Amino acid sequence: MINIDKGVSIILHDWLNVKKDELVHFITDEKHLKEAEAIARWADGADAVLKTTVLSSHVIQDGEVIEKMVGILSNENVIIGATNYSFITTNAIKTAVSNGARFLSIPLSCTDGTSLLENDFILMNINEAKRNARKLISYINGAERIRVTTKLGTDLSLSIKGRRPGSFYGQARKPKETASASFEVYVAPIEDSMNGVLYLDASIGYVGLVHHPIKITYKDGTMVSAESEGDDAKKLLNYIDSFHDETMYKPGEFGIGLNKRSQVRGVCYIEDESTYSTFHIGMGRNIALGGVQEAAGHFDIVTHKPNIYVDDMLIMKEGEIFI
Repeated sequence: MINIDKGVSIILHDWLNVKKDELVHFITDEKHLKEAEAIARWADGADAVLKTTVLSSHVIQDGEVIEKMVGILSNENVIIGATNYSFITTNAIKTAVSNGARFLSIPLSCTDGTSLLENDFILMNINEAKRNARKLISYINGAERIRVTTKLGTDLSLSIKGRRPGSFYGQARKPKETASASFEVYVAPIEDSMNGVLYLDASIGYVGLVHHPIKITYKDGTMVSAESEGDDAKKLLNYIDSFHDETMYKPGEFGIGLNKRSQVRGVCYIEDESTYSTFHIGMGRNIALGGVQEAAGHFDIVTHKPNIYVDDMLIMKEGEIFI
């Protein structure tokens, strides 16, 4: 664990390069006031202009309250999304960034009472993550298909024809850049293209660890079944149903973790999906990730040690970059 003030310094200085007199809008919720206080201490010392908005935690996930802030967000230098939930996939953030803001998503949801800003995984070497991201993107960019398999029996295929991959590794130091505390390479699949079986064996975003692998079947871009021993599959399906939106059964993202300081602990979903040697499927909204799918939310399901093929070329073998 690190001191929260050190964590704030990493975020605002190293990742965002906040300068004197820049306007920083920190958007959080009532569960994360200690992080707001730590941000305020840093801003005072750096002579940055800080605006803090505290939202109710239960209204964030569907993104509606953020969409209503589009006019305000479009006039700011730096926006930090630091609620329990990510709203990086909203149109409001996409618009603000296109108007010159830089945005960092740091969903602070941790189930053990710690702050994300106190966790060691934010100490990951950015240059190493950037090198690995560029390596993976060089193979994914311009490709048409991805296939992923695992020893447990996963065998998924999806089309990415015409879709551009991207990456997150903390940094958004220039205007119009978007970053996330999640260290990953991502691409939005063609929305009706995912087919096959996924044996989910790591974690479910916002829910926690998977104790028994969940066999998930996708057909033409929709999750059509989920089965497991115990109640893991039931927890997944209940969580999806809680959105009251059938689009949440549709995958909107394929992601590869880049953070070697992360572990899948089921405590912080950003840490889980960032973990090196895992991949994740993001369910639901993908507007800001290069897709066209609107939905009531977005969450990720994480699986260990994939073999990943891009147009039949093996780029990751049992979770290790192979190229």
